[in-house]
Amino acid sequence: MRTTTRSGAGSAGQPVAVLVLPSSGRGPVPSPELGTDEVVKNPRLARWRVPLLPYTPEEFDAIPGPSVRYFGIVGEFARDLVRRGRILPWLAGDEARWRPVLTGADARRFRELAVAMPPVCRAVQEGAGQEEGRSGKVLLGALTELVDAAARRGFPERLIGAYRPGRKAALADRWLLALTDADPRLDEVEPDEAAALTAALTAWFAAARGLGGPVRVEFRLVEPVGDGDWRVEFGLCSAEEPDVRVPASRVWAGADFPGAPDPERVLRAGLNRAVRLYPDLDRALREPRPTGMRVDTRGAFAFLRHSAPLLEAAGYGVRLPPWVGRTRLGLKMTTRSRPGPPNMGLRETVDFRMDLAVGDQVIGEAELAELARLKVPLVRVRGSWVELDDRQLKAALRAVEDRRVTERTVGDVIREVVLGGAEELPLVEVDADGLLGDLLSGETERRLRPVPTPPTLDGALRPYQERGLAWLAFLSGLGLGGILADDMGLGKTITTLSLLLAEREDGARPPATLLVCPMSLINNWQKEAARFAPSLRLYIHHGASRHRDEDLASAVAAADLVVTTYGTALRDLGALARQGWERVVCDEAQAIKNSAARQAQAVRQIRARTKLALTGTPVENHLAELWSIMEFCNPGLLGPARAFRYRYQEPIETRRDENAMSALRRATGPFVLRRLKTDKTIISDLPDKQEMKVWCTLTPEQARLYQAVVAEMMGRIEGSDGIERRGNVLAAMTRLKQVCNHPAHLLKDGSRLDGRSGKLARLEELAEEIVEEGDKALVFTQYAEFGTMLQPYLEARLDRPVLWLHGGLSKRRRDELVDRFQGDDEPMIFLLSLRAAGTGLNLTAANHVIHVDRWWNPAVENQATDRAFRIGQTRNVQVRKFICVGTLEERVDEMIERKLALADSVVGTGEDWLADLSADQLRDLFRLGPEAVR
Repeated sequence: MRTTTRSGAGSAGQPVAVLVLPSSGRGPVPSPELGTDEVVKNPRLARWRVPLLPYTPEEFDAIPGPSVRYFGIVGEFARDLVRRGRILPWLAGDEARWRPVLTGADARRFRELAVAMPPVCRAVQEGAGQEEGRSGKVLLGALTELVDAAARRGFPERLIGAYRPGRKAALADRWLLALTDADPRLDEVEPDEAAALTAALTAWFAAARGLGGPVRVEFRLVEPVGDGDWRVEFGLCSAEEPDVRVPASRVWAGADFPGAPDPERVLRAGLNRAVRLYPDLDRALREPRPTGMRVDTRGAFAFLRHSAPLLEAAGYGVRLPPWVGRTRLGLKMTTRSRPGPPNMGLRETVDFRMDLAVGDQVIGEAELAELARLKVPLVRVRGSWVELDDRQLKAALRAVEDRRVTERTVGDVIREVVLGGAEELPLVEVDADGLLGDLLSGETERRLRPVPTPPTLDGALRPYQERGLAWLAFLSGLGLGGILADDMGLGKTITTLSLLLAEREDGARPPATLLVCPMSLINNWQKEAARFAPSLRLYIHHGASRHRDEDLASAVAAADLVVTTYGTALRDLGALARQGWERVVCDEAQAIKNSAARQAQAVRQIRARTKLALTGTPVENHLAELWSIMEFCNPGLLGPARAFRYRYQEPIETRRDENAMSALRRATGPFVLRRLKTDKTIISDLPDKQEMKVWCTLTPEQARLYQAVVAEMMGRIEGSDGIERRGNVLAAMTRLKQVCNHPAHLLKDGSRLDGRSGKLARLEELAEEIVEEGDKALVFTQYAEFGTMLQPYLEARLDRPVLWLHGGLSKRRRDELVDRFQGDDEPMIFLLSLRAAGTGLNLTAANHVIHVDRWWNPAVENQATDRAFRIGQTRNVQVRKFICVGTLEERVDEMIERKLALADSVVGTGEDWLADLSADQLRDLFRLGPEAVR
């Protein structure tokens, strides 16, 4: 910007442009991306002559600014238009060019891009006195150039093959050849020929573009009255207000339409253009003034399924009957309990019936047989029209065959609900009575009466905990397993202890419960049991002194609750599997998320009457983890892993299939109880959690290291494949994250820390503010080596205790650190390794949580945050996530935010999914933006 001048030109022969720029008395205001400290309070727009410097990325190590990034988005739009054929050829002076056709959704996208244009993109002034604010004109010019380039690159060969016209050939032939030549210019263009070709192309373009105007042609499908025919009626409607419409009969009668000077011409032209999308329309266009056309049932179905979507996508108005998409065709399951005492296990039998249903109407066998005989895709059933194709009809006939089975086990019924019927004919209604009806209602928790706090509990349950206890007791009474997936800190531990106490009221002595948990939680369970349930007899099966053989059997027989670890359960599987357990409980059940892992297989082999999983994150990475946990709780209920992957996992994770998500919620809903701390109807006295992102910049040293790592690692990635390539991608991400933390973290050279990292500087500032306010903070890092570097540095800077908990500490030392942090009133910082301290700890003394580097898994980060944001917390918790702008940290964060929109149950995909990105995608992910360096 400092090379701009008020007058004159650049150096001899150097091109210049006139830019309108925010200015002060000294000159143009520097771009914000330059990171200068100059502030101009009241800038004004002024014109400046700016020398132009053409360059290619290969010549300069340039960092794209916002205008270049913006036009990159415009380039993607241009490629998409070319791919979908939304372009037409054009004659621009003496050049053969391609231009975009913007109608319907494309026209809306164009307007959105024009509004979002950075001001610098429209700063160029081609002549004095031109008005400013030319976003649409600038965007159209850029889009046209990009479309032309993309079209030429996209055609695999010339439009004209063997024949190559010479210089004396007709202009149209030479123009056609030049549309795919590298050089679009045409020699010796005669004005008369050019005018004729331009006129034809202008009419062609105007006809295609007409759909993007304020008035458009509308097609309306009208269902028959009585035994009459279907009709497709024509008319005009407003593009902005679809309810403003005029039927074709009134248009031909001379009726006016707002925004259309010649409604008849608009209607006729629109109908003529629509023939290519709706070929049957040709019959109606043989009439001089068509108002509509009659179609039979098959024709109506073809319009509904095929032509209507094409017409709507092309910008036409389409109006369908209100029942389209609303009348549900599917299966209705009815079960009735057998006479006798109210008991329900998976092997109990119930009366069973499966019917075909349309909306809330059940189809009889005779009606279904008549539908099969007619074999028409649109049928009227009980006064409602329904789409019924061959696949649905076959599935309905199979359902009729299933009616011969008049009884099924409870397990079979539940599996039928889980499968949700066939893909072409889903299960839309379940009518069940008794306990099975309560379970399958999807409203079990709301319909249950809360179980009061057991008198032997040394404490009081909150109302939602009482409902959770009732839900656990209900499932246990049915012999079914479940997942208590309450948010971290909502009291899954005390709810489980209450269940054990409730089962032992009035002197009852059921067999012991085996609880399997991470080693870090043994002390927590021991203390919570002693505090809330002192009457429970507890045995800790862990360590070298644990009982074996007959001593183990005696200890289990004398206990109410046996606590062990996942590692011990794997080592002592044979001995534990021989015991008679009332239930097996897996705490932090994400530990068994990998169904193929040895510890997951081990706990599945320990038999018990019921099984219970406790986890705040039933899905951390993939939906297969939910299957694994459910397979532990209720073996076989979700079917084989392969069927689950096909039915739910792939549609949801790859296509975000709403129907599959709804079916999965219905299938797992009866067996998963999930409550959130942020839901004030669940818990109203928990403080708020305020999450924010802290944007950090890199130092010049970090920027140089970052670019060096990208250059080195991209060479390795592009030169490898398979497992080696995935390893290189993950290694590149690790090294870049280390650069973002601190150069010394990457180099591992023991060099000084001060003044070399933007992230560390921001952490120092925040830590100083926190301790000065008398508060405490948890600082999580996924790298133990980085925490080891930070601990002495921060302690010296703050002159306050900085505790450091990592996986290399003994259990006794971990407990000492936790007790000190919780009990000491002195302000302090607690550094924690995310892997070693992300679960199981109660650290409510902290009201600040800082994620200094990201795990890129929202579920894991939320678990770590919940060390402070849980019951017992009395202050608002501030959660800060550090992100280096302009780096892969910012771009991965954006990708995660988009994934969060999928559903709470399928967020958090770790880092492995990034390894499958293409080289171009990785290069864009890794690139260093100009805003990254301070």
